[in-house]
Amino acid sequence: MRLERIAVVGAGAWGTALANALVRAGRAVTLIARREAAATAMRESRANPRLPDVRLDERIAVTADIGAAADADAVLLVVPAQSLRAAASALAPALRHGTPVIACAKGIERGTRKFMTEVIAESAPAALPAILSGPSFAADVARGLPTAVTLAARDRKVAEALAHSVGSPSFRPYHATDVRGVEIGGAAKNVLAIAAGIVTGRGLGASAAAALTTRGFAELMRFGEAYGARGETLTGLSGLGDLILTCSSPQSRNFSLGVALGRGARPGAAGDKLAEGAFTAAVLTDMALARDVDLPVAAAVAAVLEERISIDGAIEALLTRPLKGE
Repeated sequence: MRLERIAVVGAGAWGTALANALVRAGRAVTLIARREAAATAMRESRANPRLPDVRLDERIAVTADIGAAADADAVLLVVPAQSLRAAASALAPALRHGTPVIACAKGIERGTRKFMTEVIAESAPAALPAILSGPSFAADVARGLPTAVTLAARDRKVAEALAHSVGSPSFRPYHATDVRGVEIGGAAKNVLAIAAGIVTGRGLGASAAAALTTRGFAELMRFGEAYGARGETLTGLSGLGDLILTCSSPQSRNFSLGVALGRGARPGAAGDKLAEGAFTAAVLTDMALARDVDLPVAAAVAAVLEERISIDGAIEALLTRPLKGE
């Protein structure tokens, strides 16, 4: 499997960062923006306003023509989780049969309860779905700072080929076949990062933050087990690794949303449109209920976002749960 030409669909911060990383890996890269105006601006300035002080490599071709993906050996689909179906559907006519399409979003589709590779399989039948996830901030990747992620596909040889095609000394993808585990880790940790941000925004202290992260990870493990994830995947980069990163840094949109909520902002006015976890919380808890999985932290986040309970009420409910063995 020769993967020399790669298209990146989505010219936001993460798409731009990945395009830079792929050029460092020696690939021919086309970055596909949603609007012609955005593509023109990026071609002329070699910059993305969402990534200040980061220059778009001169070797990256920039276009708004989704048909440019027809020449690609693989495609990275770098759009928000709730927009992935529309993007995959638009991409579908340009794909050759068996072209790997790598989802780079961390979420679950609301309404359908579909994971990202399932959405790709339904919307672009010619595609070979894969998923990339792990502890990574766009600014770090764009600048070439050391980063490790997980790249999963059902077929081991495909996963290996994809990892080798996007990897470089500064961007290290570990390949895996546990697609579901990688998807669950990325989706669930976003919800838990909102909870961690609430703890910080409310000034509950480092001890509470550590307890929240640990108990949140236990929830992630329970949910993953119920939906077929492997334990070693959830304790790896795309699970525990990503959780540690996003539960502790204001660079995380989900953590920052939680901080704003903890300081008194109302949902809808706290930047939740930029945080994947705000859309995932409700579907995650619904899926947990469907398989009788207890997710008290995630459920509290969903209730807060839907304004069914106050921040203080959610904290009190969690602290007064019956004591039990760990």
